[in-house]
Amino acid sequence: MTADAAVPSDIAPLRVVVADDSALFRRGLAGLLTAAGQQVVAEVGDVPAVLAAVAACRPDAVLLDIRMPPSHTDEGIRAALQLRATHPSVGVLVLSTYAESEWVARLLVEGAAGIGYLLKDRVDDVASLLDAIRRVAHGGTAIDPDLVASLLSARSRSASQTPLAALSSRERDVLQLMAEGFSNGGISRRLHLSPRTVETYVAGLFTKLSFPPDDGDLNRRVLAVLAFLRAS
Repeated sequence: MTADAAVPSDIAPLRVVVADDSALFRRGLAGLLTAAGQQVVAEVGDVPAVLAAVAACRPDAVLLDIRMPPSHTDEGIRAALQLRATHPSVGVLVLSTYAESEWVARLLVEGAAGIGYLLKDRVDDVASLLDAIRRVAHGGTAIDPDLVASLLSARSRSASQTPLAALSSRERDVLQLMAEGFSNGGISRRLHLSPRTVETYVAGLFTKLSFPPDDGDLNRRVLAVLAFLRAS
């Protein structure tokens, strides 16, 4: 891990809990975040310690490994859902080695506010990691772009006669960013399009995909897109 992106001076550092059963990864991630100007308030290695640290430190966000002791299966998902229920103001970014759409669906089933899913390979990209942490800490959503891209590509290949095939290249770009959790404003900035143009693309793809009209509810947008991508 290398820290090659400093936090802008006009953005307040976030208070973060880092949870991973691998001490080496945990310490490396904490060091990366500290070097990038964030405040790591606790480093822990299991779910009980995560819950205790959040209760004691009241962080802005938790970075949580998906596979934790004792079974190393889905403890991170269950802990994330528990944190959402007990500390809804704390953003939770789940880190995983695997791109599993079922895990993402479980995270989002009760809503997408303050929840993220990022592949561990992306933590070396400090700018992307900080962006994801900030988004969940401020009540947004952050879904790994590689996961969304692979789902979108697979869905397109296996369903050439479905409405997804009718989307233009730009509409697919908009859909992918929408599924990652970006608002219209975020899509506008990343694609260098005017807000009005993005609104037009969003309305068009909702029509083609038979989604309800966009009413500014980011949670529904993310859930709708992921539900469509996972459908057979």
